[in-house]
Amino acid sequence: MDVLIVDDAESVASRGFAFTRRCLDQKSDAVLGLATGGTPLALYALLVAAYDRGELTFDKVRSFNLDEYLGLSPDHPQSYSAYMQRELFGRIDIQSRNAQLPVCEDPEDVDEVCFDYEKQIIGAGGIDLQILGLGENGHIGFNEPASSLASRTRLKTLARGTLEANARFFHAGETQPVTAITMGIQTILDAREIVLMASGANKAAAVAGMIEGPVSAFCPASALQLHPSVTAIVDQDAASQLKLKGFYEWIALQNDRLGRSV
Repeated sequence: MDVLIVDDAESVASRGFAFTRRCLDQKSDAVLGLATGGTPLALYALLVAAYDRGELTFDKVRSFNLDEYLGLSPDHPQSYSAYMQRELFGRIDIQSRNAQLPVCEDPEDVDEVCFDYEKQIIGAGGIDLQILGLGENGHIGFNEPASSLASRTRLKTLARGTLEANARFFHAGETQPVTAITMGIQTILDAREIVLMASGANKAAAVAGMIEGPVSAFCPASALQLHPSVTAIVDQDAASQLKLKGFYEWIALQNDRLGRSV
C-alpha cells in the first residue's frame, strides 16, 4: 500500500483528483467505482470544474457506486442516487444508463439486486479505479466490522456509530434507514486500482488500523493490504497515529524525486 500524507483535506481531494484524471486520460471508457458521504465531495467538485473547463469528458465512462440505502427511491433526497445526481452526475456528461447504484426499493428483491449488480460489474469488464472513503470504525462501503473479507454485494445492517455519523444528512423527524446494499470487500478488492481518501483526527485510529494493523474483519479496510495497487491519501490529522509516519513521508519524497507519484 502506498501512503501519501498531505497537509489538509483540500490536498487529499486534489491528489485524489489527480489519480482519477490520470485514469480517465489513459482510458476514455474507464469504469469507476464511486463513494458517497462527506469525503468525496471536494473530489467531485474538482471533477465538475475540470469538465466545465473542457478538460474532461465522461461520455464513455461507466460508474458503479459502492452502496445505496434499502427502501429509498432514487429521487428520495437522502438516497445516494440523489446525492450523486446533485454532486456529480447531473453536472457532467455521463450517460444516465452508465451510472449505476444498487437501488432496491422492495426488500423482497434484495438477493436479485445484489446478484445483478455483481453481474453488471463483471459485464463492464471490472472496475478500473475504485474511490473509497473510510469510516471511523474502519468500514469501507458499508462493510462494517466483522464483515467477511470474502464478501460480495449484499444487504448490511449499519452500525450505531455509522448511523450517528450519517445522521447529519437527515432532517429532524426524517426516517434514517438502518440497512443498505453495499459492494462486498472482495468486490472492492477486485478493482484494478484503489484510492482511499481520509481526513481529520476522527479517522486517525481507522487509518492506523488500515495501514499498520493486522488484516482483520475487526477493521475491514485492513483488507486493502492484500491489494497490489492501493494508494491511501490522508491528511496530517488522519495520519497522526501512524507509527511509521516519517517512513511513509520519506518514501513519498523519493517517489516525487523519481517522478513516480501522481
